[in-house]
Amino acid sequence: CHLIHYLRLSHHLIVLNYLICTFDKLKSVSSEDINITDAIFDGVEVRVFEPPAKRDERLKRSVVYIHGGGWALASARTSLYNNLCRIMAKSLNAVVVSVEYRLVPEVCFPEQFHDAFRATKHFLQPDVLAEYSVDPSRIAISGDSAGGNLAAAVCQQLSKDEHLTIRPKLQALIYPVLQAFDFNTPSYQQNMNMPVLPRYVMINYWIDYFNGNYDLAHSLLINNHTALDVGQAVSFRGLLNWTSLLPSSFKKNYKPVIQTTGKAEIIQEIPALLDVRAVPLLAENETLQLQPKTYILTCENDVLRDDGVMYAKRLENAGVEVTLDHFDDCFHGCMIFTIWPTDFSAGIQTRNSYIKWLDENL
Repeated sequence: CHLIHYLRLSHHLIVLNYLICTFDKLKSVSSEDINITDAIFDGVEVRVFEPPAKRDERLKRSVVYIHGGGWALASARTSLYNNLCRIMAKSLNAVVVSVEYRLVPEVCFPEQFHDAFRATKHFLQPDVLAEYSVDPSRIAISGDSAGGNLAAAVCQQLSKDEHLTIRPKLQALIYPVLQAFDFNTPSYQQNMNMPVLPRYVMINYWIDYFNGNYDLAHSLLINNHTALDVGQAVSFRGLLNWTSLLPSSFKKNYKPVIQTTGKAEIIQEIPALLDVRAVPLLAENETLQLQPKTYILTCENDVLRDDGVMYAKRLENAGVEVTLDHFDDCFHGCMIFTIWPTDFSAGIQTRNSYIKWLDENL
């Protein structure tokens, strides 16, 4: 993929996603237990999973699910996510709406956010919920990894929409990516070379999402974009102080990496690095106070562990009821790996815990 990119034949993410989807994409295949249909919500493709109506049952609960993949890979139609959403719909007896947002490099930030927001807001309309027999008071917004990023950003935006009459009851974020302010949190340092999502890969995903230049990767890695002399970052520094937000068991002996002199031109070139729609962890407390009851799943062997833990702490400090579900022996992305030949115990364990929480709270 990178050779094709180097030869300028195509973008490496297009090639990689083509390979993933060519071998893995499923058609809308319904069964006796789940009806699967593809639809368009305000211009955005979605896949809807509906369990059959039960006797004397009027309305069902629902989950809007946003898939991961670094804003660039995977699909609501791949077997991994198709399988997850089917199991969620069956286990919860819930209508699951899986959002097929557009990907990098076709579009970059903020279009992925706009797609997820438009599709979710469309679904929350009373007439649409009635069409799918969904209880307006029992809706969750959820997603994993980059999808967790979009789910958190969508929840924040919905909470500030004064004209919205129906709001989500819950948000459930699976190892979410929530900030590009500090690439030297303890989990970024501890897991910098961890397979599945090494630190340099996550930084490149951010650069691709923002349509930035790969030449900036090293400066981002050493936090030059948020150095002490970068004025645009000053007001956000107190919101993401991991020395006060993380428990000592996560901080261990790691030290903050704060450059005295950095490169303010990085923020000037990529202002989205500090845009709360891209980095929900930088939201002000006034916004966090409006968030619904929250579930956050984190894994020890994951550069994004501390993103989720810090968000849980900030939400808790803002008065939101939060469940932090941490797994010491699991890794980033594990929850979708439940199908042979990648059927890992970590995937089953995390998926069951996630669905159990939804079942008890939605």
